[in-house]
Amino acid sequence: MNSLCYHFAKQLSDKLSGFTPEIAMILGSGLGSITDNINNKVVIQYSQIDQFPESTVSGHSGQFIAGTLQGKKVLCMQGRIHLYEGHHPQIINQIIKAFKLIGVQKLIVTNAAGSLNPNIPAGSIMLITDHINLSFTNPLIGPNNDDLGPRFPDMSKAYNLKLRETAILVAKELGITLHEGVYLMVSGPTFETAAEVKSFGLLGGDAVGMSTVPEVISAVHSGIDVLGFSVITNMGTGLQQKPQSHEETLSMANQSTGNLTSLIQHIFERI
Repeated sequence: MNSLCYHFAKQLSDKLSGFTPEIAMILGSGLGSITDNINNKVVIQYSQIDQFPESTVSGHSGQFIAGTLQGKKVLCMQGRIHLYEGHHPQIINQIIKAFKLIGVQKLIVTNAAGSLNPNIPAGSIMLITDHINLSFTNPLIGPNNDDLGPRFPDMSKAYNLKLRETAILVAKELGITLHEGVYLMVSGPTFETAAEVKSFGLLGGDAVGMSTVPEVISAVHSGIDVLGFSVITNMGTGLQQKPQSHEETLSMANQSTGNLTSLIQHIFERI
């Protein structure tokens, strides 16, 4: 498994033909249109990368888009890999390690999430300040390659403070309300019960979702600076009366993409 990152990195480098991305983005459900503003696009289907896992979820296109955004070289995953699809978290680690090997220094992660906090309503954008891993697994389980990261990485500053301060400043300048909070990950694919939502809130979570944390752990292990955003697509079960659905997630994510796109585009000017 550890050799896969070199395999992925070689294939990506070959297809990018000398293009060296400095920033990577991983986009959540319904947030793929963020790539519309990328210039000089090169599109690489996941299926063009040998042994690369398939993204099977609606709202995830399953392709890389490389190009420039505000003069910065970016590689975007338009469609992420989820544990509930049957993928092992270690494959996510290998993808992030491949990013590091091809030159990525910063990672921006986005996701669609349910609110655990009545003060963060549906339609909000939440800046992730920290996370709680309730997937009960970790992408770093297994042999460690000391050349790519330490055996026991520190997670006390997983979400880079300087990048977060930049996001807060940009949001203020644009007049975009930016909430701050803790993202809690579960494995899915079921939406949470009302009792789970209540308990997650008591644990300190502000939003809940089924992704992101494996990517962040892998990035921190690799020495990549991380900035994360949740688009709040619904209130958690028990905080709203109607049933949860993926269709609602996609619909609300699409409605909120405009503000997040504007925010990310202006952040790119500063980092």
